[in-house]
Amino acid sequence: MQDIQCKLLVIGAGPGGYVAAIRAGQLGLDTVIVEGQYHGGTCLNVGCIPSKAMIHAADEFEKALHFAGDSQLGVKAGAPEIDLKKTVLWKDGIVKRLTGGVGGLLKKSKVRAIDGWATFVDGRTVDVKGGDEDCRIRAEHVIIATGSVPVELPFMPFGDKVISSTEALELDAPPENLAVVGAGYIGLELGIAYAKLGSNVTVVESMEKILPAWDKELTRPVEKTLKRLGVEVMLGAKAKAAGKEGLQVETAEGETQTVKADKILVTVGRAPKTEGWGRDNLVLDMDGRYIKIDDMCQTSMTGIYAIGDVTGEPMLAHRAMAQGEMVAEIIAGENRRWDKRAIPAVCFTDPEIVDVGLNAQEAKSSGYDVKTQNFPFSANGRAMSMEAEEGFIRVVAREDNHLVLGVQAVGRGVSELSTAFGLAIEMGATLEDIAGTIHAHPTLGEAFQESALRTLGHALHI
Repeated sequence: MQDIQCKLLVIGAGPGGYVAAIRAGQLGLDTVIVEGQYHGGTCLNVGCIPSKAMIHAADEFEKALHFAGDSQLGVKAGAPEIDLKKTVLWKDGIVKRLTGGVGGLLKKSKVRAIDGWATFVDGRTVDVKGGDEDCRIRAEHVIIATGSVPVELPFMPFGDKVISSTEALELDAPPENLAVVGAGYIGLELGIAYAKLGSNVTVVESMEKILPAWDKELTRPVEKTLKRLGVEVMLGAKAKAAGKEGLQVETAEGETQTVKADKILVTVGRAPKTEGWGRDNLVLDMDGRYIKIDDMCQTSMTGIYAIGDVTGEPMLAHRAMAQGEMVAEIIAGENRRWDKRAIPAVCFTDPEIVDVGLNAQEAKSSGYDVKTQNFPFSANGRAMSMEAEEGFIRVVAREDNHLVLGVQAVGRGVSELSTAFGLAIEMGATLEDIAGTIHAHPTLGEAFQESALRTLGHALHI
């Protein structure tokens, strides 16, 4: 067995892990990264990137259907068809380019990448097996970036017609009937995509609303889309079992009903990957099912850090990336702390939803007196010219000094505005700062300025 020594060992090459390794390499740290499956982790391979590629394909197919009918734009096209096998190949090509790019970036930063599964022997020693060559790695510092896995229902394990989001991105053809268990962001993103591709979609959600983590005003436009696409939504309902005909469901009224389904997509959350890498050989404090960390991502064991999904919510790639970059700099001797004011959350449904910082209710619960208003895209010229008038941008600010506490939006393409929202909050912008910034015309971003103006009491275009 080969014996390797290094300054920093990163376990897991997902978004958090590979960014930590790249930044460490840039800072001159002798760094090794170990990955047992694929560079890029869930996000690049079977999550963020491939799902957005499939959502885009579904949007384009729906657009083609739109132009095959009576379009007010005057565009006329023939009836479209979808070759999902070809779509999946295109999606896989994007994934291959990105994951290959990660390998190139690691090499550029002089990071040694080792294939295999890492298991802790003790707090400074890890054995790696299952790759090209078994080895033992001894490191001064270790970053645990093992990520998360889809939650499996014990009474309905994955296999055959029961699939996770991973398998949903590899189907050869849209299923005629698709049941989606869970109306969170993953379930609705993929459910809407397959509805656009022609599947008869039924969503089963145990809570009393879709997207339970988002406020009702933001989810209302998504409800309209689900209705337009013919998606049946069963609220207050519980999935019970996968049967020959489909999914057995207990309705809100307590009745048993069978939802016809060729495939059953289970999207009831993700669980941190805390097993399978020798955690029992360490003395790590836990925060429920997650690894407990402080504001430097330091665990209860000196020299061992943890980042990303394995440390808790929000399970977002950009949170893991920011943590990874920070920890690399801490190990290099820089003075860093995790003090982010806001981590943008984006739901790539139709329309898209963005939530950055605090909404009005959260701000009030935190003890703030707030003022808030929204600006509808129906009063935005760019949105009108894009046939995208559904939705709005809302600003939440302190009553006393007008400091912006949060920004929420729903509408076509609002994910691209999340950067501006996050920047405003991170830099401590006030309503006057946003209102006084010249926003290019005509753009959707003008609604951000107008929402600030309206909150101040003098909107110009409504």
